[in-house]
Amino acid sequence: MTARQRIVVGLSGGVDSAVTAHLLKQQGYEVIGIFMKNWEDDDDSAYCSSNIDFVDAAAVADVIGIEIEHVNFAAEYRDRVFAEFLREYQAGRTPNPDILCNAEIKFKAFLDHAMRLGAEKIATGHYARVRLNATTGRHELLKGLDPSKDQSYFLHRLNQAQLSKTLFPVGELHKTEVRRIASEIGLPNARKKDSTGICFIGERPFREFLNRYISREPGPIQDEHGRTIAQHVGLSFYTLGQRQGLGIGGLKAKGAALKAAQARGLRGVGEHEPWFVARKDMTTNTLWVVQGHDHPWLLSSALDAADASWCAGAPPAPGDYAAKTRYRQADAACRLTFEKPGAFSLRFSQPQWAVTPGQSAVLYDGEVCLGGGVISGARD
Repeated sequence: MTARQRIVVGLSGGVDSAVTAHLLKQQGYEVIGIFMKNWEDDDDSAYCSSNIDFVDAAAVADVIGIEIEHVNFAAEYRDRVFAEFLREYQAGRTPNPDILCNAEIKFKAFLDHAMRLGAEKIATGHYARVRLNATTGRHELLKGLDPSKDQSYFLHRLNQAQLSKTLFPVGELHKTEVRRIASEIGLPNARKKDSTGICFIGERPFREFLNRYISREPGPIQDEHGRTIAQHVGLSFYTLGQRQGLGIGGLKAKGAALKAAQARGLRGVGEHEPWFVARKDMTTNTLWVVQGHDHPWLLSSALDAADASWCAGAPPAPGDYAAKTRYRQADAACRLTFEKPGAFSLRFSQPQWAVTPGQSAVLYDGEVCLGGGVISGARD
């Protein structure tokens, strides 16, 4: 390492980015902290705590002994992330704004800002790793060493230029070790609770938030036999596999529906089995629900994905890999095929539960995250 290389660290106010900054300073880098403000609407509410987070980030910078700058990316976030988020929900899909935020804000707008500050690289508190493959000369995105915290799923759209300029120090550690380091050096946020979700939603009731931006269009909720059993408030407000908030919890399977479920051999189906969202028909504005976690309508053996993005800059060869169709899901064995540029298909060895259009299918070769795409549909 050349003397005093400048690294700009994204300080969120959380413990992971704080320990990231500490580790890099210990390694001899010149470290500058940047606090990113990505949301301004109702920023003073109980649900979006960016002001509190900045105070925490500034306190961390003071303890570590680094400078911190407050940068506002709210306009970029609204244009590049939130607008797409709303378009996807209005189309009946369920997007993952954290993935788009990483690709468009944290590793684009933030990276560009850091380069203007003369940084050699940027660093964040993500649980992932970057490795230069000596054989191919390409940078690889790897899973974090803590399997319970691995965040490579959210980073799969990073390209070679972004990976080559990024460090993930805590990706080499387990969360317990990160907490231990934070306590050891006296960081004020050593015991701070991990944040959940994105700032503009935070801990608030999701439907309440979405209702401010998307109009409601009520319609029928139907079961697999075509019977209307309730009314939904608007298809945009539901996602596949959803169990809570359907308003039909008191309706039990009985009679023909119970016999049909039992005939299919579904585990545990009975009069008190919960209901799940299984399909959304935008043309008829119908929400389809089924009873039983293992109902066939909730299981898919294959999926199609579009808007593909590959970390290596080119798609991997067709063949056998593993994939996740949602965060915190175990890797699922699958076969990758291509039919047209920018898209791919996966066929799984075992059916996958509630494969959801708008979410990302992310491909892995062992510990290497290859990239992925946005799920456009699921098939048997």
